[in-house]
Amino acid sequence: MTTLLIVANVLAFVLEQVGGDALIAIFALWPVGRFFSPELGTVVGFHPWQLITSAFLHASVSHLLLNMFALRIFGRDVERALGPLRYCALYLAAVLSAAGVQLAVVSAMAQAPYPTLGASGGVFGVLLAFAALYPRRIVTLLFPPIPMPAWMFVTLYGLIELANGVLGTEAGVAHFAHVGGMIGAWLMLRLWRTRDAVASRQHLVAYDDVWP
Repeated sequence: MTTLLIVANVLAFVLEQVGGDALIAIFALWPVGRFFSPELGTVVGFHPWQLITSAFLHASVSHLLLNMFALRIFGRDVERALGPLRYCALYLAAVLSAAGVQLAVVSAMAQAPYPTLGASGGVFGVLLAFAALYPRRIVTLLFPPIPMPAWMFVTLYGLIELANGVLGTEAGVAHFAHVGGMIGAWLMLRLWRTRDAVASRQHLVAYDDVWP
């Protein structure tokens, strides 16, 4: 699934270069309502499919490469631990929760409408899952090259993203979407842990019933 997601993002970026602004106007995530975008020269606004399609569009080659690099590095181990179906469900939940949080924030802001796009929400969900599954795995930052446990890395990263979103620093970066992606992944992991625990208890009860 990790490889398929990367291929899908690359293909979507190629189509984006061909379709140009038309794809951004239709498939990027826009605030609720209808607005005229001077940059695109057309009316834009929110449509339900944008909650998913926006996660396959990217603003630049570097934006795409950074997200796909992180997805490749962390996604392989997460997929191996969860299995392809749960991994896909976790990624989708992270994408949807990231888009939902970002949509709520940008729709409430009294600013000129701008599109949100990128796989960062899903990638941050995978990153949180990696830290939950391998909390003591050492992760080394690129800049600066500081090694730290995965749980610490993700915790600090999440706090920084939340602070940047609240303070409005680094304009043009969807910090709330990143936090939203983490929330979606966390909820899925909690759901599965609860279900697995219930299934395990039910199995033990059934085993006790038939034990002579």
